[in-house]
Amino acid sequence: MTDAGPRAPGRGPVVIATVSLLAATLFWAGNYVVGAAAVAALDPISLVFLRWAFAALPLVAVAQLVERPRWREVLRAWPWLLALTATGLLGYTLLLYTALQFTDPFNASLINAFNPALISIAAVLFLHERLRVSAVVGIVLALVGVLIILSRGSLETLLGGGFGIGDVFMVGAILAWTAYTVLGRRAPRLPAITSTAVQAVIATVVLAPVVLLTGGPALPSAPETWWALAFIVVFPSVLSYLLWNRALAVIPPARAGVFLNLITVFTAVLTLLAGQPFTAAQVIGGVIVLGGVALANAQAFRTRRPVGPPGG
Repeated sequence: MTDAGPRAPGRGPVVIATVSLLAATLFWAGNYVVGAAAVAALDPISLVFLRWAFAALPLVAVAQLVERPRWREVLRAWPWLLALTATGLLGYTLLLYTALQFTDPFNASLINAFNPALISIAAVLFLHERLRVSAVVGIVLALVGVLIILSRGSLETLLGGGFGIGDVFMVGAILAWTAYTVLGRRAPRLPAITSTAVQAVIATVVLAPVVLLTGGPALPSAPETWWALAFIVVFPSVLSYLLWNRALAVIPPARAGVFLNLITVFTAVLTLLAGQPFTAAQVIGGVIVLGGVALANAQAFRTRRPVGPPGG
């Protein structure tokens, strides 16, 4: 009898994995909405410090239980972990929360939706990957959509460069996450949750003297701010990573990556439920961005190139 190779997962595990991916992206979308509420009461540095300080221990515990890493071997990659922390857990989150002080969550998520296309461009420049014609067309479309969002649909604003400061910080955030992704592809392969846990510890240690020198960290003074912080720590910081990585044991990484586009969709729904209106430029630009990103990543359904979790 010949070996038929590993069997495809049954329907049950696939359904559970799909629900896990949906939950993970919903929690990351919630980070935009809840994060906007949190930065109304906390400065971005304090929020980032408290987020990773409270999330570090649970992440280490989850990593130990789920991945059982060899910690000494993991720590040998400390230069890469430092670089990843600087660009991802610190750079991206600081710029994101700063952006949310000046722009609404839906607008920020629309700009963030361009990130996969930006990562594709960076992969060509720094990783010497090649793009198909469809990917190039998709990236151009996504860029057009982002410009519509940034300019609020005004050609005069676009030509004059009068973009909002929140938009500028959000562009900086996706540039930071692009750098994080490129570094991640070059870095030694480490268990995903373990890597995130170590980065959370590094982020806490690096930010500790900064917040102390600036008289912080500022602590929430209202119960709703504590609840917002608790949500950020538990859901997008811990549970999303756990659900995402568990789902990747069943669903190929590249196909799972397509679910990341739902972050913008979920953010739109949460924003609508919060009673915040949309502008025509946001809707039109958002549709163009998502369409362009989908076209640029169409190959994802036929490849198994690894996809990492997004910034959230």
